[in-house]
Amino acid sequence: MSWHSADDPIPGDRFSCDAIQSLIVPRSRDLGSFAVRRALPSTECRMVGPFIFFDQMGPSEFLLGQGMDVRPHPHIGLSTVTYLFDGEIMHRDSLGTELPIRPGELNWMTAGRGITHSERTGAALRKTGSRLFGLQSWVALSAQDEETTPAFEHYDAAALPIVSGEGKTVRLIAGEAYGARSPVRTSSPMVYADVALQAGAVLPLDPNYDERAIYTVAGAIEIADDGFGPGQLLVFRPGDRISVRATQDARFMVLGGEPMDGPRHLWWNFVSSRPERIAQAKEDWRQGRFDTVPNDAEFIPLPEDPPPVRYP
Repeated sequence: MSWHSADDPIPGDRFSCDAIQSLIVPRSRDLGSFAVRRALPSTECRMVGPFIFFDQMGPSEFLLGQGMDVRPHPHIGLSTVTYLFDGEIMHRDSLGTELPIRPGELNWMTAGRGITHSERTGAALRKTGSRLFGLQSWVALSAQDEETTPAFEHYDAAALPIVSGEGKTVRLIAGEAYGARSPVRTSSPMVYADVALQAGAVLPLDPNYDERAIYTVAGAIEIADDGFGPGQLLVFRPGDRISVRATQDARFMVLGGEPMDGPRHLWWNFVSSRPERIAQAKEDWRQGRFDTVPNDAEFIPLPEDPPPVRYP
């Protein structure tokens, strides 16, 4: 394969481009049994393409008898995208899906007009103890797909294409990049990829989308002479061709897409282009009108009424 790096800035040359628009250090949120680090939404950046929510889960270690317990809760107007580096999560939803997700695999759940799901550590792992490290993001649906039929799709690790060479390995989760195309069906043009670079390797990032970012997972990278470690979201300015160089073995996620087809409102687990639709979803959950998750009778109550947030 060819990486077509000739048009990119010289690695280490800070005058090649003023590439970084926002540097976001995620805030930690305690979910009881484990903590997450939330990169989106933030005060510096609300969305990157269709990505309206981005959480790092762990790394955490569960002792004997412990585990992750996210009780059944609802969604509308988005797709949840779950990707693990370590551990296992048992996904259950109101469609009747009951399936574990493991490292390198992908769960893509489209809420559409409404779905309920839970995420827990399975019974077998609670008997031995386990670890958890991964990412969950929410991708806002296009206006024409917001009320689509709910769906769940699981992709094995072998289904996601890998492009490698010259010290670079790119697993393409969604979209197109470096001559590969993911089989994942998306509501709007976007890219999402898991990238591993050996020390000294350089990955070009062309301006295929106006909104692009990387989330650093491990190791250390350099962009235009500035260094970055794990756990940071770097949001790029539109139009710049840039290069990411690993100063030590590194791993990061590439995410992006075109700006959404209008503003989005976010309240709790609900996303919509129409505030009245969120009000309806709130009342539907309060009155028990969402479908339930088989074999999982618990649920998360509707929270107190914080003000809705509109993006942009």
